[in-house]
Amino acid sequence: MINFESLFKISYGIYLVSSGDKNKGNGFISNTVFQITAEPPRFAASCNKDNYTAEFIKQTNAFSVSILKEDASSDLIGKFGYKSGKEINKFEGMNISYGETGVPIVLNDSIAYLEFKVVQCIDIDTHYLFIGELLNAEIIENISEPMTYAYYRKVKKGFSPKNAPTYIDKSKLEKQTIVIESKKYKCPVCGYIYDDAVENIKFADLPDDWVCPLCGDEKSDFIEI
Repeated sequence: MINFESLFKISYGIYLVSSGDKNKGNGFISNTVFQITAEPPRFAASCNKDNYTAEFIKQTNAFSVSILKEDASSDLIGKFGYKSGKEINKFEGMNISYGETGVPIVLNDSIAYLEFKVVQCIDIDTHYLFIGELLNAEIIENISEPMTYAYYRKVKKGFSPKNAPTYIDKSKLEKQTIVIESKKYKCPVCGYIYDDAVENIKFADLPDDWVCPLCGDEKSDFIEI
């Protein structure tokens, strides 16, 4: 038996991985970026094959990683984590820089960024594991703490989107959860759960213009579960 809650005890960060060029590009929220060697400094980033950004990484053989700060906005996470770059231009209105390789680097809500050239691409079933050699790294600001996946889940109450390598079907978690008599409301876009039992304000008492703190979806779209 697998207790899926145990998987949430593994430590991750929350990052924004981007690729492309000045003409076109895309990015996505990732919690699977990690260093694998020191000399030379190389990192691995996992990306679902269906992710639009995967196409740009394979085309350019380069990608950037923006390290998000702990209080990164819900709008940014919603745009890059739960919306498709095939349908919207995620970089529109964003503060974008371009690195040595020409790939876009998102500076919004970031405390540092890294830029890589791809030295190896490993095909792992549903995902690509891009191995990147570090070319450039800069600190944007030193005050904020980096966001962790634990913070993302506990404070922002977020879940991994379906394309993420850490995605777990919520029905598997619900079977292992003790049922509590309270009303809960689910965001149909990102899966955020508003639980009347733990919040200070009941969902019904929230103002009509309240939006999902994770992806920005409207209150009226929430579904009672």
